[in-house]
Amino acid sequence: MQPETTEIIERTPGFNNQEMWKQCELLKSVVFQTIQTKSGRGKGVKITEEFKHNMSSGVRNRIASSCEHYKNLYEEDMKRNNQIEFRDYQVDIIRQGTQIVKEFGFVYLAMQVRTGKTLTSLGIAEKLNVQNVLFITKKKAISSIQKDYEMLNPSYQLIVTNYENLHNSDGILWDLIICDEAHSMGAFAKPSKRAVQVKDLIDKTFAKVILLSGTPTPESYSQMYHQVYGIPKNPFREFSNFYKFCNNFVKIKTKMINGLIIKDYSEGLDTIVEAMAPFTINYTQQEAGFLTETTEEIFEVELKESTYDLIKRLKRDLVIQGKEEVILGDTPVKLMSKIHQLYSGTIKFESGKSMVIDTTKAEFIKSQWMGCQIGIFYKFKEELVALQQVFGDELTTDLDEFNSTFKSIALQIVSGREGISLKKAEYLVYYNIDFSATSYWQSKDRMTTKERLENQVFWIFAKGGIEYDIYKAVTKKKNYTISHFKKDFYL
Repeated sequence: MQPETTEIIERTPGFNNQEMWKQCELLKSVVFQTIQTKSGRGKGVKITEEFKHNMSSGVRNRIASSCEHYKNLYEEDMKRNNQIEFRDYQVDIIRQGTQIVKEFGFVYLAMQVRTGKTLTSLGIAEKLNVQNVLFITKKKAISSIQKDYEMLNPSYQLIVTNYENLHNSDGILWDLIICDEAHSMGAFAKPSKRAVQVKDLIDKTFAKVILLSGTPTPESYSQMYHQVYGIPKNPFREFSNFYKFCNNFVKIKTKMINGLIIKDYSEGLDTIVEAMAPFTINYTQQEAGFLTETTEEIFEVELKESTYDLIKRLKRDLVIQGKEEVILGDTPVKLMSKIHQLYSGTIKFESGKSMVIDTTKAEFIKSQWMGCQIGIFYKFKEELVALQQVFGDELTTDLDEFNSTFKSIALQIVSGREGISLKKAEYLVYYNIDFSATSYWQSKDRMTTKERLENQVFWIFAKGGIEYDIYKAVTKKKNYTISHFKKDFYL
């Protein structure tokens, strides 16, 4: 541990090393601000960068040294605290899960977010005495899973990959495959590409399987079939395809779409859950002793008048022809998407190009939570550009950088709603809102830990915008659909 010296800013009474590091970083961000100055004329003009605030190099050096000093102390604290010790309930689930895998070749850990699915699955892998383990997850979660593996230091070899790169995992005789966010393989009636790839890997390697999800069937029990159809001893193995499975486990209905009558397989029966019961371990946050209370608050902001004018024109004319680009809302689906974009200050043109037209929301977020380390969720890619324009170097999209600095992080809702922890964030702020109820319920739980008693979530909506209508739907566990849009906007 480094000694306290006169070159280091004295510790504020009651502040721990993390708080002191953050305080010094805030000072550093101010005293190292630069401005550009011009000198000379015409072709001989020179642009140089100078410090914005006039102070001695000694003061700057002291602040920089203090940042490094308290950062090192904080990292030492983290190393001491990062010894993995399973909680009692995890020990029980590891024991149960190991028995189920040994008997049936797979287990489904239906554990709610932040209860430790990842560590529990790694613990089961150790008890199974396997050698080669493949862990499939989302790209943004790879680094945190690798860190958990390194801290656990088990006897087996672990390769962590994402579903998109699963084709690179051939050629190794896997003993165990762990599928994180397994519900993402639940598409029906046809299996998704990732479900087929996982099935092919199991067929080639005869690997045991651990499935992980906090929400195994978020929209329909019918989503279970393709999650398990590649596993030899799954309870639906007598049905060679989804349609034969439906004859026994789904109430098949019909519905009219664009004048065509099609079959609807979404009403899976409770018997699906009952059939999966011997292979499933359920565990809730309440059972784990979580006492976290999540509060939500909505802020409404007034966009630029020009933004509202564009929205009015698009609603009226369904098309806006510019000098080089076109905004087209000639169908209800297109109109809903374009209006959704515009109310958060961005637009994607018919050419495929996108543009930021209004940074009001981003400016409000920066002003409202200045000095705080926050997690920001956005929906459309161009919204990230707007945030980066306003936040500059104070914002990152990398989880490791977020955890090792005091920068805020911006994540797209769908890619950031699962498999990652934002426990370091002081608040969650939503730049926009997704149409999916699953996105709403999963993403807002990213800060939750057993030790955290309160999560504060903030929504930034445009005055008179579409966001509040979407919010009303998803909070009732309903997706916001074109039917809602037509009703809300009197189409």
